[in-house]
Amino acid sequence: MSELKENYRSCDCQKENEVNCDLMQELKDEIRACEFAITDLSLYLDTHPNDKRALCLHRNQCNHLKELKDRYQKMFGPLSITFPCNKWRWLEGPWPWEGSDY
Repeated sequence: MSELKENYRSCDCQKENEVNCDLMQELKDEIRACEFAITDLSLYLDTHPNDKRALCLHRNQCNHLKELKDRYQKMFGPLSITFPCNKWRWLEGPWPWEGSDY
């Protein structure tokens, strides 16, 4: 846990909590890249439905995306309305016109 705290630095991303903006952006970029790979593999599988390697890559990317989203949401809050939480956090983050990517 202390290693995670060492990676954090203060920035203007959120009002009250100190957040590592670099880590937040890195996770968002990884999520986008993974979503792109899944979409690309899906298009390939439309024309090559029996390609076992592509099916395996698709499954692995879907699992990796779930892990990335879970990690992001536990650290920085929900990415979508479907994220289960104990507290309604939508009003805590910046609104789209306040510079947020998600």
